[in-house]
Amino acid sequence: MRSFTTLNGLAAPMDRPNVDTDLIIPKQFLKSIQRTGFGANLFDELRYLDKGEPGRDNSNRPINPDFPLNFKRYEGASVLLARENFGCGSSREHAPWALDEYGFHCIIAPSFADIFFNNCFKNGILPIVLDEEIVEFLFVEMYQTEGYRLVIDLPAQTVTTPSGNSYSFEVDEFRKHCLLNGLDDIGLTLQHADSITAYEAERAKRAPWLFAASE
Repeated sequence: MRSFTTLNGLAAPMDRPNVDTDLIIPKQFLKSIQRTGFGANLFDELRYLDKGEPGRDNSNRPINPDFPLNFKRYEGASVLLARENFGCGSSREHAPWALDEYGFHCIIAPSFADIFFNNCFKNGILPIVLDEEIVEFLFVEMYQTEGYRLVIDLPAQTVTTPSGNSYSFEVDEFRKHCLLNGLDDIGLTLQHADSITAYEAERAKRAPWLFAASE
């Protein structure tokens, strides 16, 4: 998993509450358990004017000109500004996969659905909870300023705006450690690879019949 320390990222808006995981990545695309291949269909129902299907060439599809992520000014955005209860709905981990592959490494909102919030950390995305008034201020500044970039400092736990305002955010120490070191669940386990190997070797000596090859 990619580590997260600091991010100086262009911000883009998802200016609606209760964005669910089916809106983030529609159900028809959930036919793979690979972590790649979902970014092209992130917010598919909002980005395009027709219905998307798996394996379809998106380059020929009609673009929704009113959807902000299709605006030139938000190309390359890596910070998503969102409203309350972002990521509600089903527990599909494909949602953070799609956001990450699209290029979003940080999401700022007043609140998140719990399962989505946890899945973000497991996939290298930093979800930040800020007061609703602060999020509203960020939206206003972003709309007023083309090329609006936010500096996310995970070690210091701050979000800093182009105007110099800085806001602190809370993050669980264990999750912070995992993000800083790029550790997902597999990475955490592999930290103990030597101990696991030693245990298996000792176990094989004490109970060799468990490890005997079947005839």
